[in-house]
Amino acid sequence: MTEYGYFLSCEEFTPAELLEQARRAEQAGFTRLAISDHFHPWNDAQGNSPFVWSMIGALSQTTDLPVTTLVTCPTVRLHPAVTAQAAATSSVLLGGRFTLGVGSGEALNEHIHGDRWPSFDARAAMLEEAIEVMRELFTGRLVTHRGRHYTVDNARLYTPPTGPLPIYVSGFGPSAAELAGRIGDGFVTMTPDTDLVKSFRDGGGAGKPVIGGVKVCWSTDRDKAVDTVHRLWPTELLPGELAQILPTPSHFEQAGRLVTREMISDSVTCGDDADEHAKTVRAYAEAGFDEVYVGQIGPDQEAFFDAYRQHVLPMLRS
Repeated sequence: MTEYGYFLSCEEFTPAELLEQARRAEQAGFTRLAISDHFHPWNDAQGNSPFVWSMIGALSQTTDLPVTTLVTCPTVRLHPAVTAQAAATSSVLLGGRFTLGVGSGEALNEHIHGDRWPSFDARAAMLEEAIEVMRELFTGRLVTHRGRHYTVDNARLYTPPTGPLPIYVSGFGPSAAELAGRIGDGFVTMTPDTDLVKSFRDGGGAGKPVIGGVKVCWSTDRDKAVDTVHRLWPTELLPGELAQILPTPSHFEQAGRLVTREMISDSVTCGDDADEHAKTVRAYAEAGFDEVYVGQIGPDQEAFFDAYRQHVLPMLRS
């Protein structure tokens, strides 16, 4: 049976707001939490970027729900050994209820050291090696690794995970889905694409979880909701590899001007039609997803949680 979680957006909300959303999500009946990992927001209107590992520590003291990163890049901004330490501590704090979702990253967050932004093939190879390094460290044994991309010299996690720490791999195309099937414990993708799920399953992912996320804007004023999405998240509709290669929020603001209000109205679930919201989320379950994370765009969080508690989640579970 598909589980329904809440998506905490570090790009749009302050640390205090994210913690309050986590509390409200648990009260509303969501059974899991996901949280994004960004150094920058997509645009200045979103205006936030709290450090995800600090947030997970705070979440461990705020809620009993499992937490998944959607997603962390363990290859450029942070060395995989450092990411492994952060993930292991998160797992211990959460009593084993932590999943490390990883991806090959976006230049938006990873360019900050001034390194050259690699091609997808290079990033995929870096991700595969990083996962190997992290899994070795999760054992708590002394690790020395000298690979093509990373060196680890006599490193040991003295606070390792107390149990399994699954690593789910993100992908948005067939090659990435096949990679996730081969090296991941699960697959992360943001659209209910049955072909991608099949590529993951055929690539070695048979029997492994598939998880995804979707952003909506609940509001009694649909036009206002469309405006809110158009202002804050036009990046959701940018095509192709733009989200991976543009380096700064100002570049995304420029690209976002290509996204019209009509495109938002046609593509993003806005308004207060509970049936429409349930249909949007249910599409993931129908595509074979095991977990779906819903994020509310904009400030009207109270109305969203009330509506999903009273109407949408019961519809999904019925």
